[in-house]
Parts: sequence; structure tokens; C-alpha cells
Amino acid sequence: MDFSLDQAIAVANQVLLSKFNRNLTDIEIIVLKGAWHRDDYDQIAAKNQYATSYISQDVAPKLWKSLSDALEEKVKKSNFKEALKRYWSREKNSDALSEQPYGANQSDIKQNQTKNNQQKKIKNSATILYIERPPIESICYQTILEPGSLIRIKAPSLMGKTYLINRILQRVATENYRTSNLSLKLADRSTHLTNLNKFLRWLCINVSKDLELPSELDEYWDEEGMGAKVSCTTYFEEYLLIQANNPLVLCLDDVDILFPYPEIYEDFFGLLRSWYEKARSRKIWQKLRLVIVHSTDVYIRLNINQSPFNVGLPIELSEFTTEQVKEFAQQYQLSVDTTFIESLMDLLGGHPYLLEQAFAYLKNHPQISLEQFLSSAIADTGIYGHHLREQWLNIQQNPELEAAFQQVINSPTPVQLPPMLAYQLHSMGSIKFSGNLAEPRCQLYRQYFQQYLTKSGKT
Repeated sequence: MDFSLDQAIAVANQVLLSKFNRNLTDIEIIVLKGAWHRDDYDQIAAKNQYATSYISQDVAPKLWKSLSDALEEKVKKSNFKEALKRYWSREKNSDALSEQPYGANQSDIKQNQTKNNQQKKIKNSATILYIERPPIESICYQTILEPGSLIRIKAPSLMGKTYLINRILQRVATENYRTSNLSLKLADRSTHLTNLNKFLRWLCINVSKDLELPSELDEYWDEEGMGAKVSCTTYFEEYLLIQANNPLVLCLDDVDILFPYPEIYEDFFGLLRSWYEKARSRKIWQKLRLVIVHSTDVYIRLNINQSPFNVGLPIELSEFTTEQVKEFAQQYQLSVDTTFIESLMDLLGGHPYLLEQAFAYLKNHPQISLEQFLSSAIADTGIYGHHLREQWLNIQQNPELEAAFQQVINSPTPVQLPPMLAYQLHSMGSIKFSGNLAEPRCQLYRQYFQQYLTKSGKT
């Protein structure tokens, strides 16, 4: 029997659920589909409006690594089809398929499968590399358990928001909570972000999909009579929330994608605030737990009584401390001492993504000394070359942003920037704040971009 793309995605999702207590993310599905059709990473990125480095250096390598661990064989872009097909063939012919009694009720079978998967997820959740940032994790977990709760997580790009979200969702899975983790980056800018009705329908469809429920929008939607916001609220209240007694955790990632679209965000953020307020008086809405994730300060204008950004629990992620960096290195089984940590942090600070790349490289290249790594880090051919070039290309798209960034990296002391430019650079992870003043996120950025600008004749 032929092995289809849909079957491949289903198998990948199954093994990740079993091994790591998580589903495929939307962006991982995009990578699988692109790889299935033999698209290059730059083609996958361009088709879906992502940075190439994000696909090629972040999502794809982590996906292949996760599948390798789950399938217990080396998986990469060129062989993932065959690896997934082998697993599918084994499972299809295994005795497990005959364990269900003949004529068993399909809903009972599904419940048993869900229960078994849940047990496997809980058992294997501890295998994921993760650095605790006490007391953030415990505070988030305890808050999610509260009826009608709302958490706001803010941190620049690549600072570990996704890892924290996954950690929270793993823990609430042990309480049998239902979860939907949706990045607004996946909304189509030309379609969903220009029309509130289309955006809210897109939201409802994707949440239904995450919950493995059929979309019933046509039954509940009445744009002309009730309007899009009431239709969306009705869909959640009368369909999604009543499907089970268990609470529903709705995580909305990258919500700052909406900030340039006032025709969407004014009504949508007001809608989220109204759902939060409904939990104060209506029991059904206490089942909804909201997590809102964004990369920058909320600089948009919202009515104070209609904003979800001034209620709930605020969480802001900072860089790793020295002790956390040491623990991170030890998780990669690297022998570290104080000199090692200090030398690395002098260049990278406590930046989670940059440190992760460094530790992975040093573990896979044991013959490379720390000194050799540090001396080659800012080279175009070094492990950060692609990341740094992508960041520079993004900054160059806005001449005012480029000028502001040049000012920061060329100044020996922190500088004052216009608020909007500072917010943008901070959300990209290019700068950090010292009070209200801006400085480069780390010395790697200062050294690389000073060198690059000098070569380009722009300093």
C-alpha cells in the first residue's frame, strides 16, 4: 500500500506524542510538507513567509533530531519518508492492532488510545532538554490551574518562549487538560489579517483542528445577524468548551504580529478581554485558560477596559544566569569550569539560542577547543553566520531601523533610541535595555556587525 503525506504526518505526530508528550507544531508540519515535495529550506521559508534561518537552523534540525530520538534511528531531510514508512509498516502489522475486540465502539477505542498515549507522554516528558528558570515554571503552572486564568509571556525572539510554553502544556497534560497552541505567524497576511470575520474563522478552525474536532462553523456562524465576535464567542461557548469537562488551555503565540493591523487587533484583543471577564460570572468560561505570548512591549493604543495586556499574570523572560548556563552545558555532557562559562558568556551573554547552538556544536566537534570556537564565532563561515546574516537582512529592510542599529553597535555606551525603533530591535532580539537605553544584545552582535559595516563602508 502506498504511504501518503497525510500518513507520514500522522506517524510523525504519533511518535512525538509517544516519546515527547507533544504534537507536531504547525511550522513542523509545514517543514514536513515541504520536505515531502523536495523543496529546499529557502523555498519552504519563502512560501510560508518565514526567515530561511528560522527554518533551516531552528525548526528543521530540531524536528529531525526529535524524530531521530523517537524512532531510534538517524532521521534527516533526505530519508525521513523511509524512516516514517518503516515505523508505519511495523505498527500496521503489529499485534497491537488486534488487541481491540472485534466490533468495539470506535469512541471507546479512541479513548483507550488517548489514555495510552497520555501515559506514554507523561512517562517520556522528562527526556527533553530544558533549563528551569525558577520560579517562573511553577508560577505559570499554578496559575493555569486557576479557573478562567490568563498568562502574558513576553520575551524577544529566540529567548525560550516556545520551550516555556511547551513545558507548561506538558505539565497541564498530566491533569488531562485540553490544549491548543497556535502561532499567529501562520495566519495569511493578505487574507486573515485584513478582515476580522476571516481571522476569527481561521482561529476557530485551527483550534478545532488542535482539539481533533470537526469544524462546525457553519452551524454557529452568523456574520450578518450576530457579527463575527459574537459568532466566535458562541462557537467557543456552545461547541469547543462543552466538548469535555476538562479545561481548555488556549495559547496564542506571536500576537504582536497583529500590532500593525488595527482593523483586527482592536476587536480581537477586546474579545479576549471579554472572555477573561466572562469567567468571573459564568462557569463555562472558567474552563478556558488563556496564554498570550509576544516579543515586544505593547505599544498599540487600546482602551484600558478592553485590553488583555493589563490583566492576568505577566511573565517576562530574561537571559540565563551563570548557574543556568553551567547547567545547560552539563545537559550537553560538556565538561565545564568557571573559565569556560565566563569566556562563553563574555561573547554570548546568557542568550538561550546562541548558547544552545554553541553547546550543540562543541558536543558534536569535541576536537574543537573553546578558544578555537570563540575565535571563529563571528566569521561568515562560522556556526552563527546564517543567523547573523538573516538578522542583518531583516534590519536592512527598514532604513530607520538600520540607522538606529548602527548607532547602537558603534557606541561604547548605551544610547537613547526612539521608542518604536527600540521596540522593534528589542523584539528581534538585536538589542537589550539598560534602563531606557539600548545596547547590543551581546558582544557577538557588536563584533560581527561592526566588522560587517566596516567592510561595507557604512560606518
